[in-house]
Amino acid sequence: MSQNVPDFTALLRSAQRSAVHLEMRDAYGVGDEAEEFEQFKLTGAVDLDPTASWWPEWLGLVKETVGRGVVLRRARIVSEPVTDYIRWEHAVTPLNLDAGEQVRWLPRRKASDIALPGNDLWLIDDRLVLFHFFTGDGNWADPGFEFNEDPATVEMVAQAFETVWDRATPHEKYTV
Repeated sequence: MSQNVPDFTALLRSAQRSAVHLEMRDAYGVGDEAEEFEQFKLTGAVDLDPTASWWPEWLGLVKETVGRGVVLRRARIVSEPVTDYIRWEHAVTPLNLDAGEQVRWLPRRKASDIALPGNDLWLIDDRLVLFHFFTGDGNWADPGFEFNEDPATVEMVAQAFETVWDRATPHEKYTV
C-alpha cells in the first residue's frame, strides 16, 4: 500500500460491529492492482486464487474481521456501461465474497438524488470516517486520506451509505 494510506489492519481490527466501504470512482490506478488489471485487459481472464499477489493479506484480514462478528459491507457506485476497471473489479469480487464481505453495485443514474460525500470512504462502527483522496488518474493523492469523527459528518456518511446500500444490487445479481 502507498505511504499515504493508513494501516488498514489496525483500522479494521478496531471495528467492533461494522465496517462499510463506499467506492464511487469508475477507475483506480493504484500500483498493487496494476499488473492484474493489465492482464485482464489483455486476456479478459482473472486469477481467482486467493493466495496470489496481494490478495492473501487483504482476504485474511477480512476473514479475521468478519470472524469477530463485524459486518463488512462494500458498495460501489458505477457508471454504465461500465469501464474496463469496473468489469475487472466485478470479475474478482467473488474473492471478497468468499472472505465474508457483502458487496453491492449501484448504477450512478440511480444515485442522482442521494447526498453523497465527495470522496470514497470507510466508516467504522458509525463513529469514524476515513476519507480516501485520489488523483485524477486514480492513484493515491498526497495526502491520501483523512480521518473524521465529527458527529454530523459521520451521520451524513452513514445515511448516504445506507441509502446507496438499500438501492444497490447484490453482486450475485448485478451483471456488467
